Amino acid sequence: MKKSQIILFASCYTLLFLITSCVKDSFDDGVEPEGEVEVEVPIDELEITELQIPTDFEFNTEKEITLTINDNESNIKYDVYAYSDEVNIGDSVTYLNEEDEEVTDFDISVDNLNHLLFSGVPSGGKIEHTFVVPDYFEQLYIRRKDGFKYSSAIVDIVSNVISYTYAPEAGKRASTGKPGVEDYLYCVNGSGDLFQVDPLTGAYTFISDMPMGSWTAAIDQENKLLYSIGRSSPYPLMKYDIVNDTWTTVGNVGQGGPRLSYNKNDGLLYFSTKAKLYTIDPLNAGIISNWDIIGLDSIQGGDMDLAEDGTIYVCTFSGLYKLDLNSDGDYDATRISGEDLPFKPTSMTIDSNQELWLADNLSNGNLIVMDTQTGGWEYRYGPNSTSGITFDRTINDLTTFSIIDDTVVDPDTDGDGITDSNDEFPDDPDKAFEQFTPSKYGWGTVAFEDLWPFLGDYDFNDTAINYRFVAVLNSDNMAVQLDIHFEVTSDGAGLTNAFGIELESIGPNLIESVTGTVLTEGFINVAANGVEQGQNRAVIILFDNNETMLNVPTTVTVKFTTPITTNQLGLAPFNAFLIVGGDRSKEIHLPNRLRTSLGINDTSVDGVNRDLDGNYATESGLPWAINIIHNFTPPKENIPVNQAYNFFNEWATSGGELYQDWYKDSDGYRNESDLQN
Repeated sequence: MKKSQIILFASCYTLLFLITSCVKDSFDDGVEPEGEVEVEVPIDELEITELQIPTDFEFNTEKEITLTINDNESNIKYDVYAYSDEVNIGDSVTYLNEEDEEVTDFDISVDNLNHLLFSGVPSGGKIEHTFVVPDYFEQLYIRRKDGFKYSSAIVDIVSNVISYTYAPEAGKRASTGKPGVEDYLYCVNGSGDLFQVDPLTGAYTFISDMPMGSWTAAIDQENKLLYSIGRSSPYPLMKYDIVNDTWTTVGNVGQGGPRLSYNKNDGLLYFSTKAKLYTIDPLNAGIISNWDIIGLDSIQGGDMDLAEDGTIYVCTFSGLYKLDLNSDGDYDATRISGEDLPFKPTSMTIDSNQELWLADNLSNGNLIVMDTQTGGWEYRYGPNSTSGITFDRTINDLTTFSIIDDTVVDPDTDGDGITDSNDEFPDDPDKAFEQFTPSKYGWGTVAFEDLWPFLGDYDFNDTAINYRFVAVLNSDNMAVQLDIHFEVTSDGAGLTNAFGIELESIGPNLIESVTGTVLTEGFINVAANGVEQGQNRAVIILFDNNETMLNVPTTVTVKFTTPITTNQLGLAPFNAFLIVGGDRSKEIHLPNRLRTSLGINDTSVDGVNRDLDGNYATESGLPWAINIIHNFTPPKENIPVNQAYNFFNEWATSGGELYQDWYKDSDGYRNESDLQN
């Protein structure tokens, strides 16, 4: 710097000092200046290492439930679901509504039967299982199947121990129909729900989620098949097997409509839309013939059914009609009901007592009984009735399933005491049921930071594994096999990592065999039965190189030497752990879980050891591994989880009380640009 510049700078600095000194003196009233006010940073803006984690919070996203079901009747099957009546808004879809108008709207579904936890038949009058459900679930749905008769109960989760005892409905009035016949109304709607209503009591039970929402339903009584036409193009003919609880698609009808029935006399489906009547071959969805319907005051909406004598009844938004074939080969419609109905009928069925049931198109549907001779009617169930029973859902079509006592035959092919319709493995006497974690169709995720015992970047993407555990149970509800379905979904690590589970209450000698593991790196030693050698408990290493397993769906099967209780089996994902960088002694577990016999807590590491006590949590409570009982999308590299997920901080600092579903793809929950594709 030049000398003249130095002199000028010094002069300016002196002048500035004098000016500021004068100003301070002139305003100095003897009051000390106020100190800086500390501004509290909102929780959602805190760095992840700044979070105040409650003591003993282990970052669990699930809760443990022990459920006991008491039922002394024989051959009764139970299905237990984690239950939520949350409405899901899906993608936009174009379809024909019940007015035969093409509309585009969002696909709406209710998440009722997507979380099957287990199935079973009481052994010695009891089923008892311990399982986990996501923290945000507050109810269980318990469905009871007695032959083809369903009933259900919704049970609140008010504690970790739940006892349910079946009690037959008190005061159920006797059927006025045929002796030995019990009728049940099967209902469908545009949201894809199939559910059953007992016409004598109004009790309803969810049966199945449909492949597509529908306005139509018809039952082939003899073969116990329900048919339904999808509400949108290509209008598939869907077939539901009532015995086996399965859906198949027969073919595409090519057009939609609101009316469908099955004619037992010719084995054909009768389908109607607007002023047309068609017959459809249920074997291939092909249209065989068609007729015009003459005389309908309104051609919109409604339904159709055939009486026992073959008479065809059709209802539209203008009322109920009887169809008669005329000399020209078409059908004349004769109106039965009064000119004006205070509701728009969308559904119709005739039960075994020849009573005609209707439903309207309200979001909370009404069930109505109508006289086919006079057109007189009454609200039987729903918000407009005096029964006090409502369904809180739309009924877009009805059909009747009649259970005839002397014709119900349900064999037990494998002789294990469980009839075939209740047996998931009807040809294997050693297997009968399944228990799922997190559910039959759901996935959970275990995600790791692999720099333990040093702090990482908390993107939880070094190794992430999606999992679904299926315990295969015998007829006594004891586990004989464990199927582990998994897939590595993220490999952000620069290390070669292995992944395994420890079954903490099971010794290595209780394992008969382990098949399907992928071990290629040579540092895992396994015994003849497939478990890792040198362990006090059964340890199964699923793979030893995360890089080669990325996006590769894999199944490992573990068979037990003798059946064990699900309580002894333990709760999935069990004691899951990562083996880091090919060093067998370096394990990373979920918080406060014990390392295996081969794991070592080496405190003499270079650098700042954040886990001197070896409990897999920092002094402030942050973990190196997290189990999310949901399909988890990891953040991109170097983006901490609390930046990618907007409510992670609130969840963590509340000890898991707030935003228990923080990881879901709900509106405003995630920053998609921060997540892996």
